[in-house]
Parts: sequence; structure tokens; C-alpha cells
Amino acid sequence: MNKQSERSLDAIILAAGKGTRMKSDLPKVLHPVADRAMIHWVIDACEQVGVRRVVVVIGHRGDLVREELADRDSVTFVEQSEQLGTGHAVMMAEPVFSEPANTDVLVLCGDGPLIRPETLEQLIRRHRTGDATATLATAVLEDSTGYGRIVRDKDNRFDRIVEQKDATAEEIAILEVNPSYYCFDAKALFESLPKLSNENANGEYYITDLFGAYRQAGKTVEVIDAVPAEDVLSINNTAQLAEVDGVMRKRLNAEVTQ
Repeated sequence: MNKQSERSLDAIILAAGKGTRMKSDLPKVLHPVADRAMIHWVIDACEQVGVRRVVVVIGHRGDLVREELADRDSVTFVEQSEQLGTGHAVMMAEPVFSEPANTDVLVLCGDGPLIRPETLEQLIRRHRTGDATATLATAVLEDSTGYGRIVRDKDNRFDRIVEQKDATAEEIAILEVNPSYYCFDAKALFESLPKLSNENANGEYYITDLFGAYRQAGKTVEVIDAVPAEDVLSINNTAQLAEVDGVMRKRLNAEVTQ
């Protein structure tokens, strides 16, 4: 099968969040990790796996994000003026994809700088060899608080993602989580987004709902459980920012001494 060589690869990076707990008016993705705005590390990983175009969804103080990324030739910007959820954010990128056929698209978060190119390579490989409509990576954490939980069926096959606010007590106990590493068939993605519902605890359109919907519709959803716990450290406050900064600096030092 030549699907891998025939299809192009783009990325959508969600970068519209305010980061209200960061004690700063700076957009969350511009806070520095190892002396660079954290979103640069995500774009680097995308470019290293062959992404031709990176669509960055901006919102709060989007002018500052544009300025920070002005020298990155692969980057295109779209704006999410209202914060209506991840599904709505990705929908804002649709006009850029005038011909989504034969295109795969990574959907990632701009505040996940510890993402590794090798993880994205595994994600893309599984997506293409499985001829999937959508593929996601998962991680197992000792403390899954705050993350969407991966719900599996009685045969241990992926069933759906449930956000914490919508989870039952049994689902909250699940330690396998969604670190927001996705790969979609672009045509199927943009056809599906308008069908999302916002009937949930946050009143938002979740891109995570697509995976369960695809499974119910009999479409192929692939899953890789390949993300090290360290890579999905959250950055929601200054203490967590410092922790991620330390991890990144150790990685960079290790590369220098190899």
C-alpha cells in the first residue's frame, strides 16, 4: 500500500487559550520553555516529521503569537474569536483546507512542548497503515486528574474519550488518558465537525467526541499507547511551567553530551 507516500501531511495547532492561571496576560503558548516560546517546540516536532503546513489557531492576544512566529515559513494563522471548544477551534481552520482529499492532518495543542517527533511518527504510521479515519495516542498516568479518560469496551478495544467533567465515578478512576495527539483524514474531519454537539458540562464542542462517533459509525479508529507520562505534563500554572522547563533543559543537555 502506497498510502503513506501518496498523502500530504499538515498540522493544526490549537493556540487560542488565555492561560488565566499563568498570572500573566501573555498568551499561554508564548510562555518560555528552555528560553523559547513553548509553541516553537510543537512546531519543531511537526516540521521534523514532514508537515508541509502548520495552521495555528489563535485567539487571546493573537497579535503577539503572529509576531512570535512571523519568521516561521510553514505557519499559517486562523482566528477563533469565541472560545467554544476544541472542535470549534479546529473548525476555524477549514477555509485553509480548500482541497482536503488525500491529506492527513495532525491536531495538537500549542501548550504541549514536550511532544517528541518519534511519537508523532508512530501516530502517523499507525494512521496510514491502518487506513484509519482518525488515530490518537494515549498515555497512562499515576494521577489522571484533569485529563480526558480513555474508555475501552469489554474486549479492551477503544470505545470513546470522556472529559473529566462529564465522567462517572468509575470513568474518573481510569488512568489511561488523552494527551491530545491526533491524526485525522482531513476530508472526514471537516465533514464531521459540524455534527458535533455541545451538550456537555462545559457547553463546548469537543473534538474528542469525534472518535466515539467514528467508532459507532463503523469507521476505523486506531490507537497507540506510546506517549511517556513525562511528555504530557500539563502547563496550567507557573509551577508546572517550571517543571516542564526543567525536563526540557535536561533533554537538551543529554543531546549535547551524547
